[in-house]
Amino acid sequence: MGMEEIAAEAGTSKTAVYRHFADRTELHAAVCARVAEQLLPKLREAMLSSPQPRRMIAAAIETYLTFLEADPELYRFVVHGGPAGDGDPITSLSALVGNQAAALMATALEQAGRDPAAAAPWGHGLVGLVRSAADWWLQAERPMLRSELAAHLTDLAWAGLSGVVPTSTLEEK
Repeated sequence: MGMEEIAAEAGTSKTAVYRHFADRTELHAAVCARVAEQLLPKLREAMLSSPQPRRMIAAAIETYLTFLEADPELYRFVVHGGPAGDGDPITSLSALVGNQAAALMATALEQAGRDPAAAAPWGHGLVGLVRSAADWWLQAERPMLRSELAAHLTDLAWAGLSGVVPTSTLEEK
C-alpha cells in the first residue's frame, strides 16, 4: 500500500499525509507507536486481572485477539505494512509485551522456589506463539471463533507452563 492508498483510506489527500509524515517509514513508526499506546495498557490490565496464572494467560491472549479482530487492517498494516527492508517494526511492541509476560512468569517461578531464568524466553516465546497463530487466523479468514482460538492457545501455553512449575503454585482454583 502506497501513501496515496493510505491517504485515501484515511479520507484525506496525500499532501495532507506528507504534512505530518516525511515518508511511509515515519508514518508506519507513528502508527506502531499509537498501537503500542493502546494495546499495552489493555494487555497489562488483562495479565493482572487474576491471581491464577492460567487465567492471566487466557485473559492476555483473549485481549490480544480481541484487539486485532476489532481492526484487522490496522493489525496487518502494523505487522506487515512497513516499508521493504525496514525490518519488523512491531518487534519493539512484541518485546514490550514479552517483557511484561516474562516479569509475571518470573514472579510465579520465584514463588514456586524455582529459578526465574526461564521466564524471559518463555514470556517472549508465548508472545511469538500468539502472534504467529493470530497471523494464520486472519490470513485463513478466521476459520474458527476468536474465543476458540484463544482457548486453543491458552491450552497449549498452559500445558507447557504447568509442566515446568509445580501445579500447587500455578493451579487454577
